[in-house]
Amino acid sequence: MRAYERFLTYAAIRTPSDENSTTSPSSKCQFELADLLKDEMLAIGIADAHVTEYCYVYGTIPATPGLESKPKIGFIAHMDTVSDYCDHDIKPIVHENYDGGDLALGTSGRTLSVKDFPHLPSLKGRTLITTDGTTVLGADDKAGIAEIMTMAERLIKENIPHGTICIAFTPDEEVGAGTAHFDVEKFGADFAYTLDGDSEGEIQYENFNACKADFEITGFGVHPGSSKDTMINACLVAMEINQMLPGCETPRGTEDYEGFFHLTNMSGDVTSAELHYIIRDHDKDYFEMRKNTLRLIEKDLNAKWGEGTVKLTITEQYKNMSEIIAGCMHLIENAKQACVNANVTPQILPIRGGTDGCQLSFKGLPCPNLGTGGHAYHGPYEHITVEGMDQATDIVLELVKIYAK
Repeated sequence: MRAYERFLTYAAIRTPSDENSTTSPSSKCQFELADLLKDEMLAIGIADAHVTEYCYVYGTIPATPGLESKPKIGFIAHMDTVSDYCDHDIKPIVHENYDGGDLALGTSGRTLSVKDFPHLPSLKGRTLITTDGTTVLGADDKAGIAEIMTMAERLIKENIPHGTICIAFTPDEEVGAGTAHFDVEKFGADFAYTLDGDSEGEIQYENFNACKADFEITGFGVHPGSSKDTMINACLVAMEINQMLPGCETPRGTEDYEGFFHLTNMSGDVTSAELHYIIRDHDKDYFEMRKNTLRLIEKDLNAKWGEGTVKLTITEQYKNMSEIIAGCMHLIENAKQACVNANVTPQILPIRGGTDGCQLSFKGLPCPNLGTGGHAYHGPYEHITVEGMDQATDIVLELVKIYAK
């Protein structure tokens, strides 16, 4: 099977993770895809394929005789999708010989437009896979799963020489828990790649340092007619906090390696209010400066309005994996060569987010990220091409060949 054929099957299985859940996996629906993948792995000859109690799928392809001493290379993708636009059946639509222009998404009233997605003309002539405009597509990251599975099938059926290949499919990546129960020792790889990026040929090993920051504001409510020099309006203090942050350093105003403060949600009234941010920066020192800015705001506003008015809680989330990958840059150089071998231009790009590979790198498994051919993740405009998936599969195969030499 080609990767896109597998993908169409996987995409139709809804697997939204649940950020409000306290279970692992966060949603039982992920087991449906996990069990399907396990059965498919067994069918193509991966004899030890299995699903764990936490919904991790593991399998190993033993080295070609004589190549047992070669590096053990792993490939990882995640099974869950975001929960947004995932409340009813997903029906991928295949558009052959796409003309590169605006494309109506079913009868949803939504249009995949060149204005919003300027790369679309570069896909002209390809076979494009989209949603019907009412759901996510699930290319993030079922495209990565399909490409790994297709690579595995070709290795086995075509008798391509290879070292030990370790495969894993994880749950709950979208809610930040994709590696919570990942067993690095059991996985058995010396290093690995996640297939969880965008365009084919992308190679990523620099991600954000990340934390979340929560402000709790305690006001003082009295009758507004007699509140002179007495009332402390928690909502106004919350507005003051946000105004003390640089207005241009938001996701909308930044790109590439530039960090940001992102207000994700807020609530409140006169007596109490909350602000919830995520803080991101590739540079470790700038990241610390951002956190110190928040601490200074807390200090200054408590001095102004009274101790205890503002309470800041900073929760660390993940770190930039580049400090780990710096010690094994062969992962990046070989990925670049694999792209060249597959006639794809390599693109070294920073990740404006985090991946399972980031967490795994700090658990002792260096794990950069590769593109799958997908675009516009996390919404109804998500799309991917058949040809891009084929190229992403070829790149992974070329990587295996390189490490077998």
